[in-house]
Amino acid sequence: MMRCAGPILVVMMLSACATPETRVRTALMNAGLSKPVASCMADRMVDRLSLIQLNKLSGLKKLRDKDVRKLSVDEFLKRTRSLQDPEILGVVSSSGLICAVKA
Repeated sequence: MMRCAGPILVVMMLSACATPETRVRTALMNAGLSKPVASCMADRMVDRLSLIQLNKLSGLKKLRDKDVRKLSVDEFLKRTRSLQDPEILGVVSSSGLICAVKA
């Protein structure tokens, strides 16, 4: 029994080490953004949004059904607007624009 608990404990400890910024960056990269843009956006978003807001953003279930790389900017902003949080919309929009120009 103790032999099985060792690897499980290590995995649990490593998953606890993932910072919100790492999770956001990984999600953005999985959505098709380049690593520099995803890193820039994650850094800005984590500094400006609460954990509750970041969780709301990750809850865009409608986006999971689509290939985000084929999603238009208008459609993405419409879905982000549906969260009914102007701060999330503002931060995501400005971060995307600023980071795209920087890259």
